[in-house]
Amino acid sequence: MKKLKRTLALIGAVLLLLLYVSTVLFAFLDHSASMGLLKASVACTVILPVLLYAYALVYRAIRKDDDDSDADT
Repeated sequence: MKKLKRTLALIGAVLLLLLYVSTVLFAFLDHSASMGLLKASVACTVILPVLLYAYALVYRAIRKDDDDSDADT
């Protein structure tokens, strides 16, 4: 399980890095679609860490409940 967490954390970090790079790239491009892509990239840069944090909280809460129920039986 620990290896899976590390792998998922690495994937999340790479995704965030790619989002940061794409945000800077779209900010400097002068193309008709670059403004829409910039907005989407900034939104994903904010939303992705929030969703990952929420997932971690829910997982921890569910996992704690499973551990408590195992101790009762």
